[in-house]
Amino acid sequence: QVQLVESGGGLVQAGGSLRLSCAASGSIFSIYDMGWYRQGPGKERELVARITSSGSTNYADSVKGRFTISRDNAKNTVYLQMNSLKPEDTAIYYCAAGRIVSTRGSDHWGRGTQVTVSS
Repeated sequence: QVQLVESGGGLVQAGGSLRLSCAASGSIFSIYDMGWYRQGPGKERELVARITSSGSTNYADSVKGRFTISRDNAKNTVYLQMNSLKPEDTAIYYCAAGRIVSTRGSDHWGRGTQVTVSS
């Protein structure tokens, strides 16, 4: 069983930065793809960023150039560095892990962390 715990959310002004962390339990972290999803008020869940087990990354068009996903397999942790934040980035951000991380979802989920960007 993989458990994921997110941290690092909070309230920030537009233009500011936050770094989210997701700590994973289990010794198989290094073979899983990892991703960050978000769901804003009244919006559908969106895959924000993904990093494969080999380190390849993909981003939603809405965050390209502003967000960076990375992973530290030694620490079983994945990060999401968010810069130049906008009010429309306000959402609950969820970490996910699995054999596949796609727009359809993944296998394992964290409980989420709230990110609020004020204008």
